[in-house]
Amino acid sequence: MALTPTQHALINHLAPQRAKRVEELRHLVSIPTGHRNATGLDACRDWFRARFESLGATCRDVDGDPAPEWLREGVVATGSPPPMLVATRTHQRAAARVLLCGHIDTVHDPAGTFRQLVVSQDGKTATGPGCADMKGGLLVSLAALEAIEAFGVPISWTFAIISDEETGTFHADASLRALARTCANEHFDAGLVFEPAMPDGGLVIERPGSGQFMIECRGRAAHVGRDFTKGVSAVHALAEAITKAGAFADPAQGLILSIGPIEGGSATNIVPNLARAWGNVRCFRPAAEARAREQLASLNKHHNMLPSTQVDLIFNRPAKPSTDGVLRLAALARDCLSLLHESRATPHATMNFSSTGGVCDGNNIQAATENRLPVIDTLGVRGGGLHTTEEWIELDSLVERAQLTALLMERLASGAMCADGARSVP
Repeated sequence: MALTPTQHALINHLAPQRAKRVEELRHLVSIPTGHRNATGLDACRDWFRARFESLGATCRDVDGDPAPEWLREGVVATGSPPPMLVATRTHQRAAARVLLCGHIDTVHDPAGTFRQLVVSQDGKTATGPGCADMKGGLLVSLAALEAIEAFGVPISWTFAIISDEETGTFHADASLRALARTCANEHFDAGLVFEPAMPDGGLVIERPGSGQFMIECRGRAAHVGRDFTKGVSAVHALAEAITKAGAFADPAQGLILSIGPIEGGSATNIVPNLARAWGNVRCFRPAAEARAREQLASLNKHHNMLPSTQVDLIFNRPAKPSTDGVLRLAALARDCLSLLHESRATPHATMNFSSTGGVCDGNNIQAATENRLPVIDTLGVRGGGLHTTEEWIELDSLVERAQLTALLMERLASGAMCADGARSVP
């Protein structure tokens, strides 16, 4: 497929921007947005707001909802739930519409020593909190949007900036799903999320669902020496419940279950009256989710006798299947990669498609639209060491993935997702 003049222009426009994007990444990485740091999240959100508004977008903050109090993350969270930023750019002659999504929060401690972008001696990579997951990915999307605006690509877009993805998007979940449903009802063509690419630059086309749970056991406190027989150990009850829950895991049938952290008791000479454990369950198929719900519910012991056991469970990430629409969108991205290599007269790299055990906001967007809106969610940068103090980014991918995204949006604007004759815009 020969490149069009507009495609050439988009690629050439973005090609010399590496140094600019690295400096922008340096700035974003220096803003601490881990552990619900409200000051950093506000600053980062405002930075993107200004950039979106410079493109002619209208922006609004959508208040976040409280998260379930029993969540482990809720123990350390303080202050009001962070809002979601929604930016919308409407072109009157748009031939396509796209929902974009990314998150500004990271897993890294704002008070820690891992706080800045450090470029390697050879200049090829850099380390820093959130450089790959996913401030680098957000810069990829921003660069692509600036390019398509500069060359008048007829596409409208809505961008959701999430502030709590790393802790499950509990605060933004309802608003994000409502936004996704609105976009699907208005016949948007695609959802694009900028999580880090697979190590080989490939795309994830299928993800499991994910749920969080807490097992809480209650007993009766007593002095270990004087009144041991009067006590009822919540820790013993929790140990039994954890053993049973651990046996529920069945990876061969698409059910993964892990427990940790746990807590219980305050001193060795007191029979503990309270013990709790938090866990995560991942289900690759609906049957596995139904099974997990039933099995975890079987641990409940609500009666007047002690010890008692209660399980709280929420499936915050529905499974994201590889639908026909997802495969078409992924194939379109693969075609755009071929176009990019053709422009450079370099050997065509294969864009592999794969499944992963990870989850993200792409799960929620696609599920909220009952799979009407196809979503690909690994359009971000190449890198690794995610969620560690060795998190790194391949700096060339800041430009390459921006070029890929710009080409993808240009192809969407040409009606590439409407090959079946169904118009995306009335």
